[in-house]
Amino acid sequence: MAEPTGRPATSLLTDRYELTMLDAALASGRAGDRAVFELFTRSLPPRRGYGIVAGTARAVDAVARFRFGADELAWLQTNGVVSERAIDFLADYRFAGDVWGYAEGDLYQADSPVLTVEAPFGQALVLETVLLSIFNHDSAVASAVARMVNAADGRPLIEGGARRAHESAAIAAARAAYLAGATATSNLEAGRTWGIPTVGTIGHAFVLAHADERTAFEAQFELLGADTTFLVDTYDIEGGIRTAVEVAGAGLGAVRIDSGDLAVEAKRARTLLDGLGADRTRIIVSGDLDEWSMQALRDAPIDGYLVGTNLITGSGHPTASMVYKLVAIDDGGALRSVTKRSSGKGTTGGRKAAFREDGREVLVVDNDRPPTDVVGPGRRLQVPLIEAGRQLPMPSLEASRDHAKLALGELPPSALAIDGVPPRTVVG
Repeated sequence: MAEPTGRPATSLLTDRYELTMLDAALASGRAGDRAVFELFTRSLPPRRGYGIVAGTARAVDAVARFRFGADELAWLQTNGVVSERAIDFLADYRFAGDVWGYAEGDLYQADSPVLTVEAPFGQALVLETVLLSIFNHDSAVASAVARMVNAADGRPLIEGGARRAHESAAIAAARAAYLAGATATSNLEAGRTWGIPTVGTIGHAFVLAHADERTAFEAQFELLGADTTFLVDTYDIEGGIRTAVEVAGAGLGAVRIDSGDLAVEAKRARTLLDGLGADRTRIIVSGDLDEWSMQALRDAPIDGYLVGTNLITGSGHPTASMVYKLVAIDDGGALRSVTKRSSGKGTTGGRKAAFREDGREVLVVDNDRPPTDVVGPGRRLQVPLIEAGRQLPMPSLEASRDHAKLALGELPPSALAIDGVPPRTVVG
């Protein structure tokens, strides 16, 4: 694997106990034993029939940048985090194992082996936190957005949640949202980094900064022309629509409503626009929307949605609750399944190959063959991501976006519903 250049290391994006476990494993002699870890969720959030895998490309890149340079090692030494034996191990750390995972944009259910990491125990162990932070965040956003896209019923959905998130998380969220079907993002860095279309015109502050609404709209029209979106609810929605049409003419591109009873206001706006001859002007709505409120708006004359808060946080964004668990370890030259039996937190041991057949997942436990060599029913879900430490080429974001659409088409309507019922996962 080529050495990362010009980008920060990811090695300290981890919890202290990862390194103290490594230190103890070096002492016990287990650090070098072949091991298999799987990343999965024990259950989907309530009222969810599926999840969308997102973050794979970012996770593979994070593994490539998992390095301990002089600064990281000095900090660990100064703070007495680990022994000198562990410091020596970390100084030479290079992930040299194999990783398989679900194609980004694919669906996951309870117990799906979204990621399988096979490597010496010490190498695989320390990746836990950084992998979970990426997959839990990105998959939760993508899963929420896929449901919102479904509720939008073919109407465009714009991601605009940056102001509700950490500045770096906002970029990842925009990527995950676009992968799951969002049309565009308001975040310019996400546009630059990932090639996502960006949109945006004005906010209420621009209108309030002018002497009156007409003056503000005239300035916007002069810069952006008629095919723009006027925010019409700063003072009075009806007055705002009339002023927008007077300024831009019947060819006005769109109006946006950000407050009030959106179903009622959209119907009033449509009637008014049609009466003013602006029958082709689109109506965009925003305001803490989620899949349930959007489903309630399906019959309203709305042409597009701007979503933010409930995409990034709140009821629209429950955690993916993914965990990273040891499922097999070398025992005399062969992998031995290991099973956690804690009440409510048990695991199924053994390395698993995953397939989807008739909407449900079938998991085949096989410690003797890599997941991609196991024969099973239906479509194989896992693909190789890293081989012997070498990062394999990743699909483009557009390709993963297309894959998400195809994967969603494999699910029964009962799983796609807002109050979805997960298809049963079978472990063989």
